Amino acid sequence: MAAPHSTGNSNSSISNFSVTQRLLRGYGPLAVLVLLLTLMSILVPSKVAKNGSTIASTRGTTRNGPTGATGAQQGAASAGADAAGGATTAGGASGGGQIAAPTPCEGDQVPGDPYSPPCMQFSGDNGGSTYHGVTATEIHVAYRVLNEKGFQQTLAALAGASLTDTPDDIKRTITALAEYFNTHYQFYGRKLVFDFYDGVGSNTTELLGGGRDKAQVDATTVQSMGSFADMSATSEPYADALASKDIMGFGDPYLSVKWHDEHAPYIWSIATAGTEVANFAAEYATKKLCGGNADYAGGSLKGKPRKFATFAPENDWYQESVQVARQTFQNAGCDPGVNVVYKLDLGTMSNQATNIIAQMQSQGVTTILCGCDPIIPVFLSGAAARQNYFPEFIIVGTALTDTDIVGQLWNQDFAKHAFGVSSLTEPLPGNQTLGYAAYKTVRQDEPAFSVDLIYYQMAQLAIGIQMAGPNLTPQTFQQGMFNYPGRLGPAGFWSFGPHDYTCADDVREIYWDPNATSNYNQKQGAFVETDHKRYRQGEIPPGPPQVPVPQ
Repeated sequence: MAAPHSTGNSNSSISNFSVTQRLLRGYGPLAVLVLLLTLMSILVPSKVAKNGSTIASTRGTTRNGPTGATGAQQGAASAGADAAGGATTAGGASGGGQIAAPTPCEGDQVPGDPYSPPCMQFSGDNGGSTYHGVTATEIHVAYRVLNEKGFQQTLAALAGASLTDTPDDIKRTITALAEYFNTHYQFYGRKLVFDFYDGVGSNTTELLGGGRDKAQVDATTVQSMGSFADMSATSEPYADALASKDIMGFGDPYLSVKWHDEHAPYIWSIATAGTEVANFAAEYATKKLCGGNADYAGGSLKGKPRKFATFAPENDWYQESVQVARQTFQNAGCDPGVNVVYKLDLGTMSNQATNIIAQMQSQGVTTILCGCDPIIPVFLSGAAARQNYFPEFIIVGTALTDTDIVGQLWNQDFAKHAFGVSSLTEPLPGNQTLGYAAYKTVRQDEPAFSVDLIYYQMAQLAIGIQMAGPNLTPQTFQQGMFNYPGRLGPAGFWSFGPHDYTCADDVREIYWDPNATSNYNQKQGAFVETDHKRYRQGEIPPGPPQVPVPQ
């Protein structure tokens, strides 16, 4: 078995930050609103003015560079030249001249940033317009703005508070972080320009598998804008539509490895591929729980032989990952038990939870693997407690279900039976997060409370742009990401390669302690690490969980 990974760099000026650990200055549990429309991506704000950008946008054909085969040919040439440290000629780049080669320099591009790419210096010709949305001075990135409040209002009611971020807060935060990356990363003479536009689609509808026609309309709008990428590809229909038009998309929610392979090199996300999440969950369960008794359950279930249930949304792209996990169970000689599905529909989640608990209880389920969104466990835990039903609740790290701010919303008699794996690191006070610190280098006011999630998705884009070199195309972006050296930080171990277009390639073991004080918001209830080690796939050691038996 390979050795587990170390957990950080204590000497970094800004290191060991959590994706969701920023103090929310009184917002409390509403931090989870950031993910409710995307199940692990950035907040979709209300309507804002069209065409706002970090720099004055240009429009029309002047932003459109080579596409298709030409772009691919350039990508291959540039990737090889950049790796060798030499120059290359851009066959379709404006001017048709020789693109200057970057020069490696010592250390990281951004000292103290745990995900920083290696340092690069550059001067000379960057090739001008190497792809649509890329000019000699700008890289245009679209951001779809929608007016949807269903998820936000629901969680606000659950948390007993109201959403206070405004659309301007979101726009201001994105704009400030773009300025941060423009001044700290190597973009070879170019700057990120964010173009906000009013979309006609619906993330809520798209997360349910519908809305493909309007998602295509929005992708066509982005195409007409001449954008290189879109930072709001937070649903499968919209991400699919962007890829069909050769536009880079960032933010899809836990889609499978197979799906990403089929949409390569265009779609990337900080949300771990659903297949990888399923593999970690199945490895943990088969190595540590299979064949044993439900010692961490409560009530009449405690000590009974384990009977598993997998639990995830009904959408095909999520169920594809569930089937991967169930096959792993079977390969290990372990019965995966029943497969329970639910609909991502806020209006029916309460009733669904009641019916799901009755179903699992009647079938004697002792152990639930939760590949779920952050809201359904709120309803589920309440329904279970009312029935004195306290199964082991296995955390697999989807959609903030592994964060203190979410666990604090659950019924605590139910929550104390929760344990499993998480790719995040232990939280720290919010003024020490990487996204918050980056914002503060640009502005002195307060960012949106979604700053950390926005930051990490933008960081993935920035890493790829720097690693691609001056001849920027989707193909060189992909090659650059594949060449990125693996780095451990607050969102887990980041590395990329064939079949790996998402972040977080390792996990730690955690359990819920209702009596622990959260470092995140200093409130009662927190996830606690067990052995303070991190594990890649195949590295989770066999044996019982290192989790205390709930009292």
